[in-house]
Amino acid sequence: MMSAVLFTGCAAVLVLAALLGFFGIAHVRLSGPDAIERDGLAPGVRAPTWSIADSAGAVHTSPPVRPLQLVLFADHSLKSFPSVVDGLRELLAEGGPLEVVLMLRQPNPVAEPLLRELGLGSIAVLTGSSALYADYNVRVGPFAIFVDSDGLVRASSLVNYSWQVAKLRQLAGLPVAVG
Repeated sequence: MMSAVLFTGCAAVLVLAALLGFFGIAHVRLSGPDAIERDGLAPGVRAPTWSIADSAGAVHTSPPVRPLQLVLFADHSLKSFPSVVDGLRELLAEGGPLEVVLMLRQPNPVAEPLLRELGLGSIAVLTGSSALYADYNVRVGPFAIFVDSDGLVRASSLVNYSWQVAKLRQLAGLPVAVG
């Protein structure tokens, strides 16, 4: 009887150790710079479809009506990256057939006044959800995803500097293989 209790106790400890090891490996795999490189959607992949009204009631959709749309995921991170703000200003100054939307995870009454203060008042602020962020495979921001009017991702990356915004816009103009 004593050996059965000892055996059961040892088995329980080993199972617990295996579970802790599994969760430890999963945590390491899902965090850090290597994991962030896998965030977003690959070029050529179909982007999630949605239809969301901004605070003025204008409805924005994906796939977009315009030839190209930049969906910027940046809940609280945009003000912390002034170089990205500069890159967005340059992108908007170019004009052209581009729609830029800021996708929030949850409502934020400070977002629109902040964009106006930063000189980005023409960017539509949309309230998405954690599920929509997950559909785009976005965990951190600011994250930029260019989507074309066919609903295909043209370019996707975490952005920290203005040159990254410019490079993504350049990549979005290149042909992609449909996935």
